[in-house]
Amino acid sequence: MSRNQRAKLSIFALGGLAEIGKNMYAVQYGDDIVVIDSGLMFPEEDMLGIDIVIPDISYLLENQHKVRGLIITHGHEDHIGGLPYILKQLKVPIFATRLTMGLIEHKLREAHINDIKKVLISSKSEIKLGSMKATFFNTNHSIPDSVGVCLDTPEGAVVHTGDFKFDMTPVNDQHADFHRMAELGNRGVLALLSDSTNAERAGFTGSEKTVGEGIKEIFRTAKQRVIVATFASNIHRIQQVIDACEAYDRKLAVIGRSMVNVVNIAGDLGYLKIPPGMIIDPDEINRLPAHRVAVISTGSQGEPMSALTRMANSSHRKMEVLPGDTVIIAATPIPGNEKAIGKTIDQLFRIGAHVVYSTTSHVHVSGHGSQEDLKLMLTLMKPKYFIPIHGEYRMLRAHAQLAELVGVRPDNIFICDNGDTVEVVNGKAKYGPKIPTGKVLIDGLGVGDVGNIVLRDRKLLSQDGILVVVLTLSKANGAILAGPDIISRGFVYVRESEKLLEEANQVVNQTMERCMREQVSEWASLKTSIRDSLSKFLYERTRRRPMILPIIMEV
Repeated sequence: MSRNQRAKLSIFALGGLAEIGKNMYAVQYGDDIVVIDSGLMFPEEDMLGIDIVIPDISYLLENQHKVRGLIITHGHEDHIGGLPYILKQLKVPIFATRLTMGLIEHKLREAHINDIKKVLISSKSEIKLGSMKATFFNTNHSIPDSVGVCLDTPEGAVVHTGDFKFDMTPVNDQHADFHRMAELGNRGVLALLSDSTNAERAGFTGSEKTVGEGIKEIFRTAKQRVIVATFASNIHRIQQVIDACEAYDRKLAVIGRSMVNVVNIAGDLGYLKIPPGMIIDPDEINRLPAHRVAVISTGSQGEPMSALTRMANSSHRKMEVLPGDTVIIAATPIPGNEKAIGKTIDQLFRIGAHVVYSTTSHVHVSGHGSQEDLKLMLTLMKPKYFIPIHGEYRMLRAHAQLAELVGVRPDNIFICDNGDTVEVVNGKAKYGPKIPTGKVLIDGLGVGDVGNIVLRDRKLLSQDGILVVVLTLSKANGAILAGPDIISRGFVYVRESEKLLEEANQVVNQTMERCMREQVSEWASLKTSIRDSLSKFLYERTRRRPMILPIIMEV
């Protein structure tokens, strides 16, 4: 096939653009699709009752026969959290490094998924995926075994950085592969997709080793127990806590289901170096002197059911925070979690604990590159086209400005939303047609069965409550045999609002009498009439609009 007859190259995101989380990107050339990452996102405030959010993969399901594989860059939830839901529908091979695969396998076992082909990769792997070839390069991030991906396509190389920063003194001695990145840049990168999380932060992101020094200093001066809350997947931070325990002769208890899982998996695979006998069961915490104990737990984001929050509220089964304990919150708030974290910190101070957190001490550095890291990546890769990914819109825009500073032409930068496609034909890129995307909401065991209408109903219920109106009618003549009975939940307290509910009863009776005079017999019309008249009456009396649910029975 001649160059002019070539299929087009399309690059698009199903999640991860103009948002934080649910990262999922795809590169398509002709009849071959390669997907990179499959993450989740935590619900926004108006998603009442929702547990997590995953990408809508309708396009991939429609083209399942074209999907050659799913490459995972690293083991964080916003990159692997969607797999248990997506792999139930999309039966494709997954490619991941050793630690990342270990975390994925645990998730798939819990979800009873055992029919997926799993292929281990390393920075030296080369994988043929239809008309494309995937190679990889090591990056620094807050979890080991993170890689960037280079997809060689007939149009040129498409590079996805994964999440990265440049850490010259990494905790695990896994250095970023500068030589490989520079080699890709010298060979020629058609399009670069690069992490934008910290595109608004000046300078370089600090080394994780500096956090280890800060944690050790706190351990040195602590008189009683030390409790460290961090992300379960931040294995480098967990290692720093283990090192501090070893330096100051403390035993370590691990609390929180996800933290226990990650420590077990990373320990078994050799990614955590844990001295023999250091880890103790939470039941042993109170049997040892306070100055010999440390605890690592989940809860750095103030989640209501997390281990740290329950410890602070004295509702944890195994332990509680006591006056004089030192609590280190070794994470920065995810946008939107600031209030919850502040509430937990306040409660810890009320107990009498000594609380150390990122705004008062150096106990956290980001795993994402700041502006100088991002400019260095752009300089190494020297892309012809640039697509900022992984961040809210302002972050993508800031990253685009950095690309211009290092020499990328403005008209070669594509700031996209989920579903936007960038098409490349004969080396020339332009915006292509939009593909269907969206958010799939997970509520309990339900996947996608909660949509906008259900969320709207939940919002109404949360604002003004519900009134249920129960009526029994005669089958013979339509007369009211019983009721109307009015049940209020979340609208008014019945015992203190008897007069209002009596008047509401009268409104329903009057409405039914009018319907009988007008010979309205269809139940749908009767229910609508009751709902409209009662809604109008209640709004005039209370300025509230509860959900009104008429129930009509016939005997």
